Amino acid sequence: MLYRFQSRASADFVMLEVHARQLLDIVGKSAAPQGIITVEQIPGAISALEAALAREGGNTHNHDDYAVEGHANDAEKQHVGLHQRAAPLLHMLKDSLADKKDVTWKT
Repeated sequence: MLYRFQSRASADFVMLEVHARQLLDIVGKSAAPQGIITVEQIPGAISALEAALAREGGNTHNHDDYAVEGHANDAEKQHVGLHQRAAPLLHMLKDSLADKKDVTWKT
């Protein structure tokens, strides 16, 4: 399943369910088929994502607290970390906060 994130302040983006659920969990939202991060909730969501990214640097496994163990060396070299997965949502949240627009998602 895919999650589509939308805001009137930036371009839409689509994310695989497993990664969308992870990011929604980090920002304290249920991974329901549709939802909203209101303008009032955006600062907290940004802080939660930035805190998770800061923790990411302290992990010896690809610097990713959320990595799945058991990767082969080649897979670890190509591993996409939280920083890359969170970037589109973090940019959307920041743009939305600046323009005072909500962020929504749907499956």
